Amino acid sequence: MTKVAWNTKELTVGQLAERSGVAVSALHFYEAKGLIGSRRTAGNQRRYARDSLRRVAFIRLAQRIGIPLKVIKDALAELPDERTPTRDDWARLSAAWRGELDDRIVQLQRLRDDLTDCIGCGCLSLDRCPVANPHDRLGDEGPGAHRMDTRLCPPPGSCQVAAPT
Repeated sequence: MTKVAWNTKELTVGQLAERSGVAVSALHFYEAKGLIGSRRTAGNQRRYARDSLRRVAFIRLAQRIGIPLKVIKDALAELPDERTPTRDDWARLSAAWRGELDDRIVQLQRLRDDLTDCIGCGCLSLDRCPVANPHDRLGDEGPGAHRMDTRLCPPPGSCQVAAPT
């Protein structure tokens, strides 16, 4: 493990990987997707600005909480290229995701609660199963699940579990 000086302006891909804990292949993927950038040396080697460490940490955290890469890319595009992002920059970006995260929490709680009966019964109680679909009646409504809405931000009242028959 080579120690990178704290005042190093640029990092090699190996140094960035070591300091961020992210595989070199993942860094190349992030760069190909436009999430981070590098410059090329005369010898065609990648060099990353030191603020790439913060950007990679932000990407990893956002991925961990389920934010899609496209949304992460759009957020990173709002950050300044000429300086290291500040606490206010990060706060502004994370605040924009608060509503989406709240919706995900509600969705996951609903999914957890609805699946308890289904998984717990082992599909032996089809008369009260929220996903049972005798004779494919729900196929007329189009593709996908209709009784358990798994979309983010579903319309209010759209996640209705079928009443027992």
